[in-house]
Amino acid sequence: QVQLVESGGGLVQAGGSLRLSCAASGSFFGINAMGWYRQAAGNKRELVASITSGGSTVYADSVKGRFIISKDNARNTVDLQMNSLKPDDTAVYYCNQDIKLRYNSPWQAYWGQGTQVTVSS
Repeated sequence: QVQLVESGGGLVQAGGSLRLSCAASGSFFGINAMGWYRQAAGNKRELVASITSGGSTVYADSVKGRFIISKDNARNTVDLQMNSLKPDDTAVYYCNQDIKLRYNSPWQAYWGQGTQVTVSS
């Protein structure tokens, strides 16, 4: 059974930094794309940043230049370094990884449980 475990959320003042980490555990064949999404109260879940298996990255316009997504293939982790945080960044952040359980299985999207990030003004 595959699980994604997130860590690193919390409360920070505007202008501060946080680093989120997400680790995949369990038995699986491989990981493709990884990403971070967020959902603020009353809003839809939105993509924050993603990274492909080849290392190509995509960022939401609202976080470009402030957030950095990175991955460690050996540890099956994806991190999100968040700098210059703003109150508008307040949300529950979710990790997403596309995982193949066996060599002939389809890619499936797995989600973490979510971690709260609160930025005070």
